[in-house]
Amino acid sequence: MEEEVLCYLDKVLENEDVFECGDLESPRTPGCMLMTPVHRQFRGDIEKGLEMKKLVLSGFLASEEIYINQLEALLLPMRPLKATATTSQPVLTIQQVETIFYKIQDIFEIHKEFYDALLPHIQQWDEKVAVGHLFKKLASQLGVYKAFVDNYKTAVETAEKCSQANTQFQKISENLKVKGPKDSKDCTTNVTMEALLYKPIDRVTRSTLVLHDLLKHTPKDHPDFPLLQDALRISQNFLSSINEEIDPRRTAITTPKGEARQLVKDGFLVEMSEGSRKLRHIFLFTDLLLCAKMKKTSAGRQQQYECKWYIPLADLTFQLLDDSDVCPHIQVLPEHEIEEIKIKISVIKSDIQKEKKALKGQSRNVERLRKKMNEQESWLLLHSPTIPFRIHNKHGKSYLFLLSSDYERSEWRESIQKLQKKDLQTCQLSSVELQVLTSSCCKLRTVHNIPVTSNKDDEETSGLYGFLHVIVHSAKGFKESANLYCTLEVDSYGYFVSKAKTRVFRDTTEPQWNEEFEIELEGSQCLRILCYEKCYDKTKLNKDDNEIVDIIMGKGQVQLDPQTVQSKNWHVDVIEMNGIKVEFSMKFTSRDLSLKRTPSKKQSGVFGVKISIVTKRERSKVPYIVRQCIEEVEKRGIDEVGIYRISGVATDIQALKAAFDTNSKDILVMLSDMDINAIAGTLKLYFRELPEPLLTDRLYPAFMEGIALSDPAAKENCMMHLLRSLPDPNLITFLSLLEHLKRVADKEPINKMSLHNLGTVFGPTLLRPSESEVTKGHITLASDIWSHDVMAQVSVTWVQVLLYYLQHPPISFAELKRNTLYFSTDV
Repeated sequence: MEEEVLCYLDKVLENEDVFECGDLESPRTPGCMLMTPVHRQFRGDIEKGLEMKKLVLSGFLASEEIYINQLEALLLPMRPLKATATTSQPVLTIQQVETIFYKIQDIFEIHKEFYDALLPHIQQWDEKVAVGHLFKKLASQLGVYKAFVDNYKTAVETAEKCSQANTQFQKISENLKVKGPKDSKDCTTNVTMEALLYKPIDRVTRSTLVLHDLLKHTPKDHPDFPLLQDALRISQNFLSSINEEIDPRRTAITTPKGEARQLVKDGFLVEMSEGSRKLRHIFLFTDLLLCAKMKKTSAGRQQQYECKWYIPLADLTFQLLDDSDVCPHIQVLPEHEIEEIKIKISVIKSDIQKEKKALKGQSRNVERLRKKMNEQESWLLLHSPTIPFRIHNKHGKSYLFLLSSDYERSEWRESIQKLQKKDLQTCQLSSVELQVLTSSCCKLRTVHNIPVTSNKDDEETSGLYGFLHVIVHSAKGFKESANLYCTLEVDSYGYFVSKAKTRVFRDTTEPQWNEEFEIELEGSQCLRILCYEKCYDKTKLNKDDNEIVDIIMGKGQVQLDPQTVQSKNWHVDVIEMNGIKVEFSMKFTSRDLSLKRTPSKKQSGVFGVKISIVTKRERSKVPYIVRQCIEEVEKRGIDEVGIYRISGVATDIQALKAAFDTNSKDILVMLSDMDINAIAGTLKLYFRELPEPLLTDRLYPAFMEGIALSDPAAKENCMMHLLRSLPDPNLITFLSLLEHLKRVADKEPINKMSLHNLGTVFGPTLLRPSESEVTKGHITLASDIWSHDVMAQVSVTWVQVLLYYLQHPPISFAELKRNTLYFSTDV
């Protein structure tokens, strides 16, 4: 327990911000340490409070030992360097030695005296013991730090110049040996002189942080309380007097023109480095772009960054369209692998919720599951982006990032170009300047954690699961006529996914799309709309992705507020983007309402009518709607990227639905003119609205059990027998669809739709049971079948069933019926 509390306190102390801390008597002052659950846990009992006081002191004492060892490591070369300064072969002059090691001896003696005085009190702890006078004395000697801070920049610059001029000193300054704690296994560690010279600046805030905690765990009637208050006031006044020198957020480093360097934008991006994907934290400053990597630190320690590279904005250029450089091949994972990870994450989320309900969140298993979920989500975040964003240093070096959305690419490009409009000068940072700037990134950053669920509090909204219906109406504000279209994106598992695209409205300043889309949401919280100008000039070919580059005219996003979008009525809204206004409407349908099968009482038409009735009426083996949609897709949509995955325009789908339901004579004309994604969407809608799944409610349990069989021969016999058990119209239609989907998958290199992708799209549509059968108890499913986590698990099996048949050698209806296998459906 003691070790856990120490780790916690150490983390709090390292991360706490004292520079903006107000008066001690005003606990609500921004920046002051807030009362945490751990503090509240111990506060109610004075004895426990005093025990916490001991733990705080023990932790601080341990860190004091490390600090003293660091100062001692600095002093070790100082004495011989000073001694040789008066010889005929000096390494450094006396003045250089005194400048570099200015006040280090004094600081060492102050802390050594403090440590030696505090140690016996901790070793022989007594609740009544007073240590406040030691902290007050330490605070009163902080003036020596003011002298050190004033000299710090000169000391570091002198050390760097001496290293460049003298190889002997360079070797010394790069390999200073710091002793480990007394009970440590590691005897020494190698540290650079630059890093050690920064320690006093880092340390000057530590005692102030400890004083905050000591006061919280010291009763007001204890003799220590007024002494600690005095020490804290002295420390705070001292920090206020030197804020400008030690606070990197306020000064950082000045630019070549003497202006203060400020952070403009930061975020996590995936960099292609040496042929592999690396997650980087990118910082855009007013005059340079810095790429950093989070360094691994021991538990409870402050996060630190390591600079990988930086480019002055004056030297930065973007990939030109006619650039002769060849973009390295970007390995894109099959979409089914991405989907499998999403399903695993949903399953883990469900398991976490079950554990919490069962054990009220106290189980260690919850933390184990959270760690596992973090690993899966981090993997997804690293491998899902595919949109290239290349930047160049005009001196020849280039860097390639992969983003999940054109939205981010546009944001980064625009932010950089806006800064480049200023009169920038190139700059070259010294190693010290780079170290200070990189160290400041932890304080400066606005994005603290990678965007994964496991980094969010349980109280945070989990987003929406279901279907968002969006109508993109129109746009205004364009200054010149252009060929315009919009794309829609939603967030999914920490990154954004493009879900729909309007048609191109040609040569206009006021496009009127009025197109409706159905977008599946997977824990989504945000909708983005991007407006593009279509480019038909094939000379403008982007070598990064081999596609013609369309120009983003504007972009914007709205939060998906559950209370707003879950109403039955359409919610009309406007997104303003760079002077352009896009009008749209949206409403949300939960997944259970959108995918439920409800028996239809009507006997006319084809949608919602049993397949046996339709084929009997048409005197056909396969419904006319299925045959016509398959034929049209194979004629002109089989090469379409994302066919069956990209949403069609909802109004077009409804028009086709009405035409098929009324057996309109214009169906063939409509099909030839209609967008191919709308035709694909109509076919999916037909199977979704069947009163029972194509593979039937009666056989549903057997399909679920058959696919789970381990023995390949038993699975083969069972799965084939189940097909034979289907009614003929269902079987023939299923086999027709199966062969069609295989032909679509044959074009995967072009349309990017693998068998697994198609299985993911059609599996739930063909297998999901009707609600009436679940309600009656004829099909045994979890009572919370409609929840998104349970749905995700069941969907895995639906996909597996369809994928089994898709991967199977061709299945002939006649041969299937000829073969007789004595295998019961009671698996």
